[in-house]
Amino acid sequence: MSQQPVLLVVAHGSRDPRHAATVHALVRRVRAMRPGLRVETGFLDFNVPSVPGVLASLAAEGVLDVVALPLLLTRAFHAKSDIPSVLREAPSRLRIRQADVLGPSPLLTRALERRLQEAGLDPADKSSTGVVLASAGSSDPEAIAVIAAIAREWRHTGWCAVRPAFASASLPRTEDAVRELRELGCAKVAVAPYVLAPGRLPDRIARGAAEAKADVLSDVLGPAPEVARLLLERYEAARQPVLTALGA
Repeated sequence: MSQQPVLLVVAHGSRDPRHAATVHALVRRVRAMRPGLRVETGFLDFNVPSVPGVLASLAAEGVLDVVALPLLLTRAFHAKSDIPSVLREAPSRLRIRQADVLGPSPLLTRALERRLQEAGLDPADKSSTGVVLASAGSSDPEAIAVIAAIAREWRHTGWCAVRPAFASASLPRTEDAVRELRELGCAKVAVAPYVLAPGRLPDRIARGAAEAKADVLSDVLGPAPEVARLLLERYEAARQPVLTALGA
């Protein structure tokens, strides 16, 4: 009987200790949802264990199959270049499949709404509230287009308006998007960080929300149950070809 592949959650890493703490909290929730699944965490930079270190340890244990899941919301540079490069250097005995990034997904939209409600936004005020979908930002046009598309689709669920904003690399900034929604006539403006963990760029989003006097600022997505479920969905989608190959 073959073992199911190990899930390796690949996080970016940060000098900010809140980042790793949030990643580990999310992984704990994933483990709680799927007790029989082995879930490991590796970081690309700044934190330990490193992705190469985890892969070497797994190979030394005799593990054969791994699903490497990028803890990323868009397919930008890290998903397209950094992570594949690291995985190519893994021990040859490992069969590794790279899962898709997390976004876009309806589960992430639900997590965003959960965080807004937790921050005090009354669902009854949805139609009079404008939302800034505030992401970290990217120089990758594909990633920027995805954020804009999410904002357009989210608008159709009943908000007064939804505008994308970016903490780096692209415009508009959070504070400018808040002001635009005010000028549009939204009675309330909420800022929803479309980021997974705290750090320098989420802090910049928060400062922009404060500067423009947004009515609500929600927390990062972090270990929201919807995010944990999404990790398991991406794992299942990625592992199927592995199991097919093993049975061939």
